Amino acid sequence: MLLFLNFLKKKKKNETKPKQANVTSSKPKKTSEQVATRKGEIGEYKIDIQLDQLPKDCRYLSDLLVKNPKAKSGYSQIDHVVLTPYGIFAIETKNYQGTIYGGKDRKTWLINGKFKMMNPFVQNYGHIKALTSIIDEKYHDLFISMVSFTKRCTFKVDLDYRKIASNELIVYDIELSDFIHRKVSVLKLQYKKPLLNKQDVSDIYNAFSKANISDPEIREEHKQALQAKTTSDKITSPQATCSICNKAVSEKVKTYCLSNKKFNGKIYCFDHQKTVR
Repeated sequence: MLLFLNFLKKKKKNETKPKQANVTSSKPKKTSEQVATRKGEIGEYKIDIQLDQLPKDCRYLSDLLVKNPKAKSGYSQIDHVVLTPYGIFAIETKNYQGTIYGGKDRKTWLINGKFKMMNPFVQNYGHIKALTSIIDEKYHDLFISMVSFTKRCTFKVDLDYRKIASNELIVYDIELSDFIHRKVSVLKLQYKKPLLNKQDVSDIYNAFSKANISDPEIREEHKQALQAKTTSDKITSPQATCSICNKAVSEKVKTYCLSNKKFNGKIYCFDHQKTVR
């Protein structure tokens, strides 16, 4: 009997005990801008690791902001500059995903055949011109333009961009240091002795460091100017028309034509696409 009473008491206690609600802490979802920034940071980190492992006779600088009167913002921002005894590498990094379509004769390239981007080598040319204004003229012909994309991309570009003999090289971020090594090796065979001695490398490094603008307000103004230009370009983008009949075409037709080498950078309406050979 006592056992039975004890059982009833325990049951009653269990019934009156409040149940705890299952509370799951939900983290706020990251915006696409935050995700892109994070991916960009990871990409830059991978590049920094490679640059840290370059030979001792090489030096590098990252995230340089220098004056450039010809740029719309008044400044050029260079992702990386690598100084070697055989050349100066100006490196532009891109954090895109998809297939990259582009050529030397095109001012704009395409991502996945849909989204436009400025030809990164045209962009990097402007960066190099800004850098040459800082250093002695005797160093001006020693620049090699490099554009680095993440491995989330596939290249559909001119094959010359992948040839080590070229002074315009397109690479994946994970092979950046390898291409620098290979390019320097080719230049060693070509010139036999270094084009820059230790003092030259030091002088150029100090000149770039001195010209670098670290003021956060100026850097923010530069960033805002670039964003405003991007918005303006989208608003003022003219309606695409057929190169033959001048008929207006959709953005989809325009993208298709520009991504198809057969049309040689020209736009054709559906009817006139059939006439191009």
